[in-house]
Amino acid sequence: MTSRPPQGRRPGSAPQRSGSAPKRPDPARTERVVAVLTPAVQSAGLELEDVELRTVGRRLVVRVLVDSDHGVTLDEVAVASRAVSDELDTSNVLGDEPYTLEVSSPGVDRPLTLPRHWRRNVGRLVSVTVTDGRETTGRLLSVTDDTTVELEVNTKGRISRTTVSLADVRKAVVQVEFSRVAEVDLDESDSTDEADDPDPDTDDENEA
Repeated sequence: MTSRPPQGRRPGSAPQRSGSAPKRPDPARTERVVAVLTPAVQSAGLELEDVELRTVGRRLVVRVLVDSDHGVTLDEVAVASRAVSDELDTSNVLGDEPYTLEVSSPGVDRPLTLPRHWRRNVGRLVSVTVTDGRETTGRLLSVTDDTTVELEVNTKGRISRTTVSLADVRKAVVQVEFSRVAEVDLDESDSTDEADDPDPDTDDENEA
């Protein structure tokens, strides 16, 4: 998170009164910020997923979501945060308004709205609601030509496959699978136990 110290009020602007209604988001302003930050995020090797501008008290909060096909590491978020901060300061797209910058990657609850969102979640369990209101939960097997997706559906032990057109999708989200999380935790625990009891014959070999 990066903060820029207050620069003072811009000419002609009035201080926000305590308890007054928050400012409504300005879509045109958000679009200008997106246009400025897209190349900055790309220079960090990532893609700009979303930009949210909201006013909290007397300070503007700029929330930037970044992602990539291989996921996002903490180091990559840090690089992107520096690139975004530099671009906001040099471009003057926010004027003299003080702001707080938040750069992060989307969580699993982020809706799947673009073909690349689907491609990045192949192998995961997704819940899909189509235009007629029908809801299907299945494992995402593939994305074809960015127009259709194939799901593996388990209905009371019976496995079937279904194809869904992305044009018909009204809402789609990734489902959290607690059983898989437990398996990952168990694997990490096993690895830790092995590390606690190293082979004495390999101590010198593994020592940095």
